[in-house]
Amino acid sequence: MKLTGVAATRYFAKPEPERTGLLIFGGDAMRVALRRQEVIAALIGPKGEEEMRLSRIAGGDLRKQPSLLLDAIKEVGFFPGPRVAFVEDATDAVSDAVKTALDEWREGDAQIVVTAGSLAAKSKLRKAFEGHNNAYSVGIYDDPPSREEIEDILRRAGLRDISNDAMTDLVALSRALDPGDFRQTVEKISLYKFGDTTPLGPADVAACAPSSVEAGVDDVLSIVAEGRAPELGPVMRRLESQGVQPVQLAIAAMRHFRALHAAASDPQGPGAGIARMRPPIFGPRRDRMQRQAQSWGMYKLETALKELVETDLTLRSASRAPQMAVMERALMRLAMLARR
Repeated sequence: MKLTGVAATRYFAKPEPERTGLLIFGGDAMRVALRRQEVIAALIGPKGEEEMRLSRIAGGDLRKQPSLLLDAIKEVGFFPGPRVAFVEDATDAVSDAVKTALDEWREGDAQIVVTAGSLAAKSKLRKAFEGHNNAYSVGIYDDPPSREEIEDILRRAGLRDISNDAMTDLVALSRALDPGDFRQTVEKISLYKFGDTTPLGPADVAACAPSSVEAGVDDVLSIVAEGRAPELGPVMRRLESQGVQPVQLAIAAMRHFRALHAAASDPQGPGAGIARMRPPIFGPRRDRMQRQAQSWGMYKLETALKELVETDLTLRSASRAPQMAVMERALMRLAMLARR
C-alpha cells in the first residue's frame, strides 16, 4: 500500500507496530534518512538500538546473502520489546530477498524498514511493498515541508508559543534550507529560547537563522539605503581595517539594491515583494528593507543600480584609482540620493 501527504507524515510520527514493513525511497538521501530515523525511533524507542532491538543490514550485504533479512526478522532478541530489521541503500537487486521476508513475516517478528534511492514506478522493490496488504511504501520528494510537518518539528523541539509572524518566517525558512539544516536551526532556536517564557517572535528567528551576509556589510548597506551619509565614513574605515574588499562591497550592494528594486516593483507592494525573496529575509531586517523599498521607489532604485554597475566596472578595470575610495564615493552618492 502507498502512503502520501499528511497520512505519511502522521505515520512517520506514530507508526503502527503491527505492520509488516515500510519502504522509504527518494532522491534526497538526507530527507530519506531523517524519515527513517524518525520512524525507527517511534517503533523501538530511544534505547532500542543499545538494547540490540535494531538489526542493520546493508543493501550490498543482502544482495550477496539473501537470507540475512529473513534471519533478522525471525531472531529472538535478548531484551523484550518491539524489534526492527533495517535494510539501508536497497535496490531492485534485493527485491526477491525482501519479498521473501515480507511473505514469511508473522506477528511478533521484527518490523521491516527499507530505505532506497529514487525508484521508478515499475520497480520490483516498490511493487513488493505496494502490493502487500500489510506493508507501506512512501516516496520522499523535494517538496517543501507542509505546515503540519513544521509544527511537528517545532513541537519536538519544545517550541509551542509561536507568534503568527514568527511562524511565517519559519515557513519561509523551511523552503530555503535543506531539511537537516532546518531542523538544526529549530534546535538552535530552542536553545536560544531556553528559560524564556515570551512567545517566539520574528526577531528570535532572525537571530538564529543562517546569515549569508556579514553583519558589518549589512550595516553599511543600511546606512546607504536610509540616507545616513554622515555615518558612512567611520563604518567604511572599520570595514577596511577588517580586510573587507571593495569588490565584495560592490557585490553585496548590488544584491541589496536589486532586492529592493524587486520589492518596489512588485504589483502587490513592497511587503509582498520582500516575502517572495529567496533566500528569505527575516525579522527586523525584513521590516527595514520593506521601509527602504517604499522610501526609494522603483525609479530611484534603477538609478542606484546604474551607479553600482558603473562602479563595479571601474573596480574591475585597469583604473589606478584607489578602489576603496571609488567604492566609498559611490556609496556616498547613493546615500545622498536616498535623502532627496
